[in-house]
Amino acid sequence: MLDFDLVVTGGTWFDGTGAAPAQRHIGIRDGIVEAVTTAALPIGPDTEVIDAAGKWVLPGFVDVHTHYDAELLVKPELSESLRHGVTTVVVGNCSLSTVLASNADCADLFSRVEAVPRAAVHDALDARRTWSSPGEYAKALDALPLGPNVAAFLGHSDLRTHVLGLGRAVTRDTTPTAAEITQMTTLLDEAIDEGFLGLSSMSNPLDKIDGTEYRSRSLPSTYTRGKEVRALNRVLRRRGRILQSAPTVSLRPNIAKFFLASSGIGRRALRTSLLSAADSKAYPPLVWFMLYAAPLLNRFARTDFRWQHLPVPFTVYADGIDLVVFEEFGAGAAALHLKDQVERNELLRSEDYRRWFRKQYDNKFTPRIWHRDFFDAEIVACPDESVVGKSIGQVGKDRGLHPVDAYLDLVVEYGAALRWRTTIANDRPGYLNKLAANPGVQMGFGDAGAHLRNMAFYNFGLRLLERVLRAQEAGTPFLSVERAIHRLTGELADWYQLDAGHLREGDRADLVVIDPAGLDDEVHRLREAPLPEFGLDRMVNRNDRAVVATVVNGRRVFGAGEVTPGVGARWGSGRFLRAGRNRRARLAREAR
Repeated sequence: MLDFDLVVTGGTWFDGTGAAPAQRHIGIRDGIVEAVTTAALPIGPDTEVIDAAGKWVLPGFVDVHTHYDAELLVKPELSESLRHGVTTVVVGNCSLSTVLASNADCADLFSRVEAVPRAAVHDALDARRTWSSPGEYAKALDALPLGPNVAAFLGHSDLRTHVLGLGRAVTRDTTPTAAEITQMTTLLDEAIDEGFLGLSSMSNPLDKIDGTEYRSRSLPSTYTRGKEVRALNRVLRRRGRILQSAPTVSLRPNIAKFFLASSGIGRRALRTSLLSAADSKAYPPLVWFMLYAAPLLNRFARTDFRWQHLPVPFTVYADGIDLVVFEEFGAGAAALHLKDQVERNELLRSEDYRRWFRKQYDNKFTPRIWHRDFFDAEIVACPDESVVGKSIGQVGKDRGLHPVDAYLDLVVEYGAALRWRTTIANDRPGYLNKLAANPGVQMGFGDAGAHLRNMAFYNFGLRLLERVLRAQEAGTPFLSVERAIHRLTGELADWYQLDAGHLREGDRADLVVIDPAGLDDEVHRLREAPLPEFGLDRMVNRNDRAVVATVVNGRRVFGAGEVTPGVGARWGSGRFLRAGRNRRARLAREAR
């Protein structure tokens, strides 16, 4: 019998199904789990051994909401995910993929929404793009030296731009012809044939495009109406694939349309996953809707609906005025529209502009994501050290100014050197725990690879496990460890139909070894690390005592606080994962 390539010895094994853990040894050969046993396994001369005594051995985490689309081209190791035990990531979310539209259009669509430098996105595509179709994109990703596995949505804004051209795609009076809609559905079918998860879209006009010619228009998918929506949804429903999107935050919310589209009464349900700031500071009572809407609809309206929820406090940072939440009202969007700093500062000094900003800030009845309370916005860095540690509102109070004027004065004087933070959602631990246990909620929305200066949730899986442990120690458990692991692994992989998330004999050997003693306060701390490929320092998480090793397709890609040498450059064990192509299920069918 051939020797094992890798043996993990003596760990507490979780299989990703929610079953109780057990002490087991795990033997891996050719990227597959060949043995899970109580008996010691033979160690050959070339067998790598990971000693997991006193540690947890579990399936690698599945991160269903990332924006790594540009980063994976220049840093395919995706080390910030590997170091936190993530072995499968999903790209192409929020209508934004880089599959069909031109490089320039993709950069315009992606960069402002996701707060990634436009030049970095454009240069990455110019240097490495070899594809013009979904099939070619899948092959190109599979040829990269990937750290984790990658699965993908086809982005609706990408698709719409490719078919209509960017100008028509962001014009309200554009009505696609029947031939153009057919072209869109044909391309979506082609993407599904190639293993894409389905279609990601965006209906919230908050998100704006970059560039010059169409700068500050909303994303193309927000202009979609009627026949186009129904035609694309029919493809997804017929093929059993997923619609990922976000509802509007406006006086005319469209959430009921998503519920109606997802309904399976008299037809096949449309599998739907929507972004949510679940326990919003702007609308605290909304949490009850988030808790009960999906379970009730799934039961009585036969929907297949899930909220995408970040299971940790949604704290964001800003350099000056560069923060996406300002896009949600006119005064904020007007400032972000201006790229020239001199021109922007001239606007911010204007009394007419300030009057406009104050009016929108003080209007508490307009729909919003940001709570618009500068007393709940802490300054964490500024050349004027006397304001550090204070809220922006307090600075205004000290200076006898309206909070908006105090803020704009600081931005004009210090620009991006003014760094501040606020929590916009998920700040109440009790509700956070209820949401983490709710069957209508998916663990996700970490936005890995995006908002590089605004937030870092690469380790949200570890942070959830840390909270589970602390709750158990306090005698107030809200999830068992095995159930929490299931929610971060097998539950997601099964719903997205990915060959991931489980650690049983016959499964793909994607796993993480965790030291529970490392699940401490360190998981909540933030750092900055250089990202020279994008020309900036990004926010990261650093808690390397927690993750002993990350293994992808049977090869260790992270351990001892470092990515394994050569990953992302000379080699990579990650693969492009095609939805619905599960090796274990295929072998079971063949055995019958």
